[in-house]
Amino acid sequence: MKKFQISNLDKYILRQIFEVFVFGVLIFTSIIFASETFTTLIKQISHYGMPVKIAFMLILLNLPTVMVMTIPISVLFATVMTVNRMCLSSEITVLRACGVSINRIAKPIFTFAICATLLTFFINETIVPITTQQSRYLAMWSITQRHIPKGKKNFTLKELKNGIELKRFFYVEECKDGQFKNVSILDVSDPSAIQIIQAKSGSSVEKGWLFENASAYTITPKGKNLSTSWFEKTIVDFGSEVNKALISGDQGATNNFFQLFKLLVKDKTNPDSQLTEKERIESTISLWDKTAFPLTAVVLVLLGVPLAITPPRVRYNRGFLFSILIIFFYYLIRAFSISFGESGVVIPILAAWLPNIVISTIGIYLYYKRAYTI
Repeated sequence: MKKFQISNLDKYILRQIFEVFVFGVLIFTSIIFASETFTTLIKQISHYGMPVKIAFMLILLNLPTVMVMTIPISVLFATVMTVNRMCLSSEITVLRACGVSINRIAKPIFTFAICATLLTFFINETIVPITTQQSRYLAMWSITQRHIPKGKKNFTLKELKNGIELKRFFYVEECKDGQFKNVSILDVSDPSAIQIIQAKSGSSVEKGWLFENASAYTITPKGKNLSTSWFEKTIVDFGSEVNKALISGDQGATNNFFQLFKLLVKDKTNPDSQLTEKERIESTISLWDKTAFPLTAVVLVLLGVPLAITPPRVRYNRGFLFSILIIFFYYLIRAFSISFGESGVVIPILAAWLPNIVISTIGIYLYYKRAYTI
């Protein structure tokens, strides 16, 4: 049985690609953090009073999501920079003169891109849903903790809708060591059915405020009792308007492919669907995007290889410029495609796959010209 062996050429190209890839991941991850994630967290600290320690933990929890974005970009960057440098040093010319084809040179590059695709899919399916969910729970917990006075008696809190209208009014007889005693809540979010919740005790948990031995009364504005219920335990998501603005996101961020697929199937067969039409479309796009986006690395390499092979007369490295232009072009198509999908102009599966279809079509054409006609 013939043993699997990696040729010296493959080792050389893979080593060059890997070194630039690691550098690219560090650079692009830092750029995204500095321009988007870090700025957002600074806003959360200043606007919502989130502790710096919590904000730093949210940065770490957001790292896998950022890496899913930077891995395909870094693969393209490494490919274009490496191939372009080999052209400038006449390595590509010498290899082709020795009978080595473009396909043979590109073989280890596509192998690396496929490995990056599998890594992206693994992170996006196993790690990102967990860290995203934990990030949201942590943010919610931080907000609820912020509103708890320490060792105070007979205090009230107001929750506003859209920052203007009164949504809920809270009265707590006593709060000590994070534990509530004798709590009353007036919920006027629905003017036609006012809800009153009374609980003997409560505490702050990840998803909001947990109340024990609670009773709930629903009445009309004129005081007519519509319903009465009792709960051994119930959770009220205090600060939901702030939470929604702070940690908003579609179902795709907190579910893997199979969980999201089950959710959409259940929603389709359930007459009492809890998803709005907008949420259903966004979730369907996210479902197909979980299969399309990991392949971005291979698709970008398909376009990057032919563009990186420059004529011998070119005496400067155009790899970085080509990388930026290709990335910009890809994400421009992606932004338009997702926007058209969410607005219903194109079907969800096409919205998710359109960027890959466009880029791969151009890439196949250019690759064929470079590999077989020159």
